[in-house]
Amino acid sequence: MSGARLELAGLGKSFRGLRAVHDVSFSVPAGAIHALIGPNGAGKTTIFNMIAGVHAPSAGTVSLDGQRISGLRPDHVCHAGVGRTFQIVRPFKGLSVLDNVTTGALHRRPRLAEARDAALAILERLGLADRRHQLAESLTLPDRKKLEVARALATEPKLLLLDEVMAGLRPTEVDVMVGFLRDLNAETGLTVLLIEHVMRAVMALAAQVVVVSYGEKIAEGTPAEITRHQAVLDVYLGAEEVA
Repeated sequence: MSGARLELAGLGKSFRGLRAVHDVSFSVPAGAIHALIGPNGAGKTTIFNMIAGVHAPSAGTVSLDGQRISGLRPDHVCHAGVGRTFQIVRPFKGLSVLDNVTTGALHRRPRLAEARDAALAILERLGLADRRHQLAESLTLPDRKKLEVARALATEPKLLLLDEVMAGLRPTEVDVMVGFLRDLNAETGLTVLLIEHVMRAVMALAAQVVVVSYGEKIAEGTPAEITRHQAVLDVYLGAEEVA
């Protein structure tokens, strides 16, 4: 596939006069995996929230496949083809793992049986099928992270936004998630934009990396280029990360 699936143009957001994001522009081609990185408080999640419709931009636009989606409600953005995870994982309490994912699948598949079948297929792919009848809140952190990804995938997005889905995971668990995302992208062409502090995951997955600091884009390039970018080293990575 060719062309920009996601395009941000001059994106900005202020909250009561406090500038959280300023003049951020970048694009993600269809079928690509890109990463958005930066220090805590750099504005990464605010950018995700503007893409997903949680916040309307104060300036600039967000486009999906050439159609402007900035300013739309989150449900309309989801319907347009954007799925997302959240940094703080909050499954639906009192519902089973399968029911959590089925809820997302109902967005595209209004027949319950079809939605359950689609949800189960996703759980099988993520290694959660044997836990499908457990209450979601009883899962371990790694499995709750997988469930968060499963719920987003159940909406059948064209663009998947992943907000620190590997935070708190052990290296072997990170490798499993990286493998899953790489295979999913290769097999389906799903476009992925991920926020991640686990640099081994960023280096393994991302074709391009966008770096933000204090709400502004300070660098963009391949993972190899980013690890040599002096401004990135100064504000984020540091010598130890790239040694």
